[in-house]
Amino acid sequence: MAAKKGKKTSNVVILLGSKSDLPVIEGMYPLLERFGLTYNVEVASAHRQPAKLKRIISASEKGGTEIFVAAAGMAAHLPGVVASMTGKPVIGVPVASGPLAGVDALLSIVQMPPGVPVATVAVGSAGARNAACLAARMLALKDDKVAEQVELYRKELARGGR
Repeated sequence: MAAKKGKKTSNVVILLGSKSDLPVIEGMYPLLERFGLTYNVEVASAHRQPAKLKRIISASEKGGTEIFVAAAGMAAHLPGVVASMTGKPVIGVPVASGPLAGVDALLSIVQMPPGVPVATVAVGSAGARNAACLAARMLALKDDKVAEQVELYRKELARGGR
């Protein structure tokens, strides 16, 4: 299945609090496509646009979205707010911004209260690529084609690929 950014129905929805976070997550696109996953990218601030965020999540779930990825810097509220609005898995990508270069975002994302889980990956672009891999591994549990692509990628990495 050819994956396309911006399809109405997607396996993964990538949420950003700001357009300035786009360069961080762009490395996800080729990996998601390689794994045969569809995705959409949406911008909605947890602080300034909570109603918009809720609409995006609701519409995405109705459209079949299975995993949300939320990239956020500094206080990093977006992943936790997303996790509070959905029962689907949420992967948080800490963005390296502000004076602490993403450490504050990392600590914010990993300290979710009980019952509001957010999987957390590395800070920045490497974290975004890991988020794509983690999403694919989750979806591979029920999709043999995705599982096959994940295994091929793992073997390529073992041979020194990227």
